[in-house]
Amino acid sequence: MKISTMVGVSLLGAALAVGGAAAQGKKWETVKIATEGAYEPWNFTGAGGKLEGFEIDLANDLCARMKVKCEIVAQDWDGIIPALTAKKYDAIMAGMSITDERKKTIDFAGPYAAGPNGFLVPKDSPLAKMPGTGQAFNLSTQQAAAEKAIADLKPLLKGKTIGVQTSTIHSNFADKYLKDVAEIREYKTTEQHDLDLAAGRIDAVLADATALSGTLRKPEFKDFVLVGPSITGGLLGPGVGTGLRKEDTDLKAMFNDAIAAAIADGTVKKLSEKWFKIDITPVT
Repeated sequence: MKISTMVGVSLLGAALAVGGAAAQGKKWETVKIATEGAYEPWNFTGAGGKLEGFEIDLANDLCARMKVKCEIVAQDWDGIIPALTAKKYDAIMAGMSITDERKKTIDFAGPYAAGPNGFLVPKDSPLAKMPGTGQAFNLSTQQAAAEKAIADLKPLLKGKTIGVQTSTIHSNFADKYLKDVAEIREYKTTEQHDLDLAAGRIDAVLADATALSGTLRKPEFKDFVLVGPSITGGLLGPGVGTGLRKEDTDLKAMFNDAIAAAIADGTVKKLSEKWFKIDITPVT
């Protein structure tokens, strides 16, 4: 009787210990992070096939703060969320904006960056005189003013062809606000729509201004200019964050703590100024 009671107590104690360990979550020793590798200067494939860019440097910094080994892999943009949910890697750092639509499928840590957006056009195009250039509007806090700024663009964009990267906040924005006046052409990568713009096959590219600043540094784009108002908020989301599976709440907490520390000590500011020449630290 005493023996069976002791065995029962031991088994109960073991079960509670296992349950407690499970409640604390997985022990993360290595974190595998996916990036696109084709979104300069956020992330790109440099000489010798080495991944480089703002998010590569930041990912390594965050992993050091989390005391985990960082493994960074390249993944095509159009399959980047499905591969995360299929557990091919643990996180996404690929210039991915936090949006309500994406949060239906995955979760996010951050944001760790908040960049403006704009239109890339030829300097000799009528679009170079686009209204709102140099101004910024937030669809969440300045809805009326932001929507007026968008409406002011439409007469100039009528009949034009605008290139966007597929499955991005910019393609969603163009589909909602501009498809009634312009043709919206979607591309798998930003490099593809940049090439079509340079060849004159489209009239403008709508994208993140930090990515377009990288395009403008290329010699073949010396006769192009970044124009238009910067629109944020609303369906464009609060900024760029780390994509995670919903169930990995412990990893989310780790990333959030590391991101907050990197923002607080100026690391995000330093890295953004290194890669973008401007500070894209999110306002917290």
